Amino acid sequence: MSFKLDDKDLAILVLIQENSKLTANQIAKKTNTPITTVFAKIKRMEDLGIIKQYRAIIAPEKLNLTTAAFILAAVSYGNKPDETLITQRGVAEEIAKFFEVQEVHIITGDWDLLIKIRAESVNTIGNFVVDKLRRVNGLQKTLTCMIFETIKETTTCLPVNKSFSKETLKT
Repeated sequence: MSFKLDDKDLAILVLIQENSKLTANQIAKKTNTPITTVFAKIKRMEDLGIIKQYRAIIAPEKLNLTTAAFILAAVSYGNKPDETLITQRGVAEEIAKFFEVQEVHIITGDWDLLIKIRAESVNTIGNFVVDKLRRVNGLQKTLTCMIFETIKETTTCLPVNKSFSKETLKT
């Protein structure tokens, strides 16, 4: 279903992405929009699935989860006659069940999956790969890339500098 966003919708989305704890009243003031309109627009965007969820973004270092890695994984599709056929999606869904896993993406190229995990240490990540990940049925091989430093990490989908009138959003 296609939905055309107007400037007020975009302004509301920008504010919610930056801080989902803002009240409708605060959003109304920042966008110079009646509060009833803000409520109606948010509700409509929720109903249409534009706004999927509201979440807290946790500081991993506060929970001693300072080590992160991306893991590339290849799927063995069961090409032999006696093997059960395995799908990328099926393997991805099994991997997504592990609590260490933050993200699982089905990708193109030489690898089939891109996995992001976070843990206490390099050793913990190593144990996860050896003892859990590589035991997933249908996984052929993995390549682990440790993250040294993160320059940008965001859950923002809509850029703040999205082209809508400056008057729409008061700072």
